[in-house]
Amino acid sequence: MRTTRYGAGFVALALALTACGGAGESDGGGQQAADSAVGVTKDTVTIGTHQPLTGPAAPGYSKISVGARAVFQAINDGGGINGRKIDYKVEDDGYNPTKTVEVVKKLVLQDKVFAIVGGLGTPTHSKVVDYLNTEGVPDLLVSSGALAWDNPQKAPMTFGYQVDYTREGKIQGKYIKDTFAGKKIGYFTQNDDVGRDTQAGLDQFVKDQTVVRQGYDSANTDVTPQLSALKAAGAEVVVCECIPAFTALSILAAAKIGYKPQFVVSSIGADPATLSGLLQDFAKRGGASVSSAQLLAGLIGTGYLPDVAQTTDPWVAYFKGIHDKYIPKEPLTNTLFYGMVQAYTFGQALKAAGPDPTRQKIVEAMSSGALKGPGLTPFGFSKDSHSGYTGAYVFKINPDTTTTVIQPPSVTDRGTGAITPYTGERATPDQVNLLGK
Repeated sequence: MRTTRYGAGFVALALALTACGGAGESDGGGQQAADSAVGVTKDTVTIGTHQPLTGPAAPGYSKISVGARAVFQAINDGGGINGRKIDYKVEDDGYNPTKTVEVVKKLVLQDKVFAIVGGLGTPTHSKVVDYLNTEGVPDLLVSSGALAWDNPQKAPMTFGYQVDYTREGKIQGKYIKDTFAGKKIGYFTQNDDVGRDTQAGLDQFVKDQTVVRQGYDSANTDVTPQLSALKAAGAEVVVCECIPAFTALSILAAAKIGYKPQFVVSSIGADPATLSGLLQDFAKRGGASVSSAQLLAGLIGTGYLPDVAQTTDPWVAYFKGIHDKYIPKEPLTNTLFYGMVQAYTFGQALKAAGPDPTRQKIVEAMSSGALKGPGLTPFGFSKDSHSGYTGAYVFKINPDTTTTVIQPPSVTDRGTGAITPYTGERATPDQVNLLGK
């Protein structure tokens, strides 16, 4: 296996990110009435999102909106929600915060969306959260695990979706402490709230074992220096809180320098099917060929949605039916599934908002605690919490890239509370019955 040319091939993946301010400004529009029905007609509800269809987060994440659109198509073909079809507008921000501000203002001011749904990215969405709350625009199911989305007092219109990074870090940290006692730990995290929030959870359990902390900027795809530093420090376990591209880059960089730590990867970058494709693609760009299965075997990850390979799971079967009808040529990955579940969850909230939905009504529906679905842990939504999924399970990737759950789902809080097994039952697709079938 050739590993000497990866770095040159990866440079093309870089995208310069520019910090920007002023996202909280209202452009003269002022505070919008929370009971507004902007974006709602007798026939349609218009929603929007910002997604990285290009740029450093596009590998893998560009498929999230593809999965979401398929579910919205299924909803529309079934007659919509309370007789209204969903008009889903997707804007590409390239994972660039400056562009995020631009496209979100377009969605709000020009397209006049009812809500922003699933806006993706911690560095990107953080630049528009104040703006959306100032304008009174529901900011639902943010595609990021930052703690910032769970702040009902400061950001009453904003709700998380995935398990937050601190909860996930706690669950990872406890598993590592119990399983790899005495081993030297290294952190490799994104240089923003992704990394900071994750380390706050990990440090509750493995701070004393941690010998090195390294970060990455998504504008720089050469991670060999960081992996070399992890190796030099003797880190036997590397916790990678990385978007998919940087999980793959880390694995390849480790192989390049002959470094074989135990990788523990968070849910944002541990989808085996997505990683398999990225490893092949990135290696090819560097002039090499690799065995994805060999590189991924033994990797430990965390998740909160069922693995799409678990075809006996009723929710996997349900969404596979939508996949096979609307996007059969797309690989059914956990990343695609993420978008499908997200869209379905919004559909539930819109239905609960009633036949005459307003922005205030959908915020109340999100806060009701009534939303159910595929997650293996529950949502934390209430009047006092806008947190998404509240826990995770731990899995290992097998030599054939399937996964095996090695620790059942558990839940915890974002503070110093205990981690406890979750034994609640999920609702079935028939019980939720969003499509009326």
